[in-house]
Amino acid sequence: MVDVRNKWALVTGASRGIGALAALALAKRGCNLMLHSRSLAHFDSLRSKLAEYPVEVLFYEAELSDLDAVSAMLTAIDESGHPVDIVLNNAGLQIAYRTDYLTTPAGDYTHSFLVNTIAPMMICYHFIPKMQANGFGRIVNTTSGIALDPQQAGYSASKAALDKVTIDVGSKLEGSNVIISLADPGWCRTDLGGPNAPGAPESALPGVIVGAFVDDGHSGRLFAASDFYEMTLEEAVAKAESIPAKY
Repeated sequence: MVDVRNKWALVTGASRGIGALAALALAKRGCNLMLHSRSLAHFDSLRSKLAEYPVEVLFYEAELSDLDAVSAMLTAIDESGHPVDIVLNNAGLQIAYRTDYLTTPAGDYTHSFLVNTIAPMMICYHFIPKMQANGFGRIVNTTSGIALDPQQAGYSASKAALDKVTIDVGSKLEGSNVIISLADPGWCRTDLGGPNAPGAPESALPGVIVGAFVDDGHSGRLFAASDFYEMTLEEAVAKAESIPAKY
């Protein structure tokens, strides 16, 4: 199992919900953090919680639908001088629920793909070569188990695309110490999931972070958080390493 002490992790969508819980879980393990949100003001409540841990924390803001803003954030991260060892692409957007799904506008697709597919993959493409040069890297892209729900077509299609490209990239990283995985947090009561979701945000852990700790050289796996709930991280890693790749 990977020891993340003194490593650096970038977590997108980290100011609240599952992203904030993931950031705290990493901080408890001694991992330094680079945390992203659409606005730095969104971090006000998280800052005090992170102050309890002896880790360094850097904060970044970017609107992920604006690829120039994403590029500027990546440049700022590079300029920090710290290597990014772990990426949790947690941020996501569910743009609308279209009851009359046959009137779904094209904008649902374009905006969803920018936030849920293109931005996270631009982050992956930026850091994978650096991870390869450093001989270590872990990337976890957050997906969704949503299915048979055309009312949310933009969201489901963008997550399906993220699945596809993550698995494809994973096949090229197989056997290396740069590992890319997918994590499905399940339907949780977050800003994205809404108040009627069956799962508490806490139920997503340790499943959404287990991909940062696997250490067997295998990429392209899907980790469903429900399979790991109430496990210790050590138990979750052992189970995760028994799951086959999707290719």
